Formats: sequence, C-alpha cells, structure tokens
Amino acid sequence: MEDQSVVDVGDVRLAYRTWGDPFGSPVVLLHGLGGSAANWEALGGLLGADWRVYALDLRGHGESDWPDEYGFEQMSEDVVGFLDECELDRVGLVGHSMGGVVAQLLAHEHSDRVERLVLVETPAPFPGEESPLPLPEGPVDYDENVVPAVLAQLTDPDPEWAEGLGEIVAQTMIISGGPTSTMPQERLSEVASMIPDCRLITIAGGHRVHETRADQVAQEITEFFTS
Repeated sequence: MEDQSVVDVGDVRLAYRTWGDPFGSPVVLLHGLGGSAANWEALGGLLGADWRVYALDLRGHGESDWPDEYGFEQMSEDVVGFLDECELDRVGLVGHSMGGVVAQLLAHEHSDRVERLVLVETPAPFPGEESPLPLPEGPVDYDENVVPAVLAQLTDPDPEWAEGLGEIVAQTMIISGGPTSTMPQERLSEVASMIPDCRLITIAGGHRVHETRADQVAQEITEFFTS
C-alpha cells in the first residue's frame, strides 16, 4: 500500500510517498527533471515487497515547495535533510536522470549515508554537452524555472563532479535504457569506468526504463542490494 506524507527540511517542505514494511531496510528513489514521486509508482510497489521505499518530490516538483532557487547541490542537501528528519541513517539510493545526478553527488559528499547506489539513465557530469532530458508530456506539475537551472548545470558542471566519481565508495550499479534511449549510452560506460566499484547493465526500455520495464528494474535492484 502506498502512503503520502510531507516533511519540512529547512525552509522547504518536501512531499514523499512510501511503500512496504515500515521496519524494512530503507530505499530512497529520486525522480528525473519534470517528474515526481508518482513516476516510481510501479517500481516502488514492486520494491516494497522487500524494502521500505521512499520516493521524494524534489524541490520545484510535484507537491513539494517551489522556492524558485534550484541547483543540484541544493537538491542533494534537501535529500540529506530528508534522511535526517526521517531518521534514516544509511539507505539504498536510486536516482533516475536528474535524480541520478543528485544521488551521485550525495553518495560522494555524504558517503556515510549511502549503502548502495543505483543510477538509472543518468547524464554524465562532463562539460560541453547538451544532455537531452525529455520532459513529461501533458500538463506540467513542476516549476518551469527549474528547467533552465538544471540544464545550465548539466551543460557546464562543476569539475569536482567528475573528479568525485572516483571517490564514491558505495557499491554502484548503472542501468542504461539501451538503443532507444535519448541518453548517449557511451557516456554511461565512461562513468561506470570511473566509479571504483561499479557495474553497468542494459535493460532495453528507453530513457524511462524504470517505468517501461519496472519489473526487470526491480529484480535487478533487489539482486544488487542483496548480493
């Protein structure tokens, strides 16, 4: 069963959804640009059979506050504050696309909080490239100001982001969506080679593979978290 809640983290109120046993080991899911916790509905329900699953609306998205101040570092610190408020010490952390960048930064800067890390179709932190992050179709449920802020940082990322890949200590799995994805797949291979303990797998489901192939993604995550 899915539950919806909110928590205050500093000056920002974050909305989140939960699945699974309240006493299960925690797994936190971070959505992509223009998305929300609702994007994890299928996967969250599947993972909830084995874990206590939390899916956040990141700032500027969904039911969370839209403070008109956006950046990956702020989002990462929001998630750390969320972990503190929910008294979650160490978690399995899963991020899709933009949320994967947030997860990657958190795993580097707060290594004591991340047990294992999963990056789903996450853009590489390399400068000089446009990272095509397709936005959801239909009515928007996000602050449009978040889009240029995120894309500007992806096009010209902090050099420390790439350097930090080699300092991630959590066991990591990168999931690529295969040839139908809009994400440059060769870049995902480069990122995988830079993280010390990292495996790269492909599930042919496109950029939103966590939705189109939720059952396969859930199986791979469960096997990774229990191996």
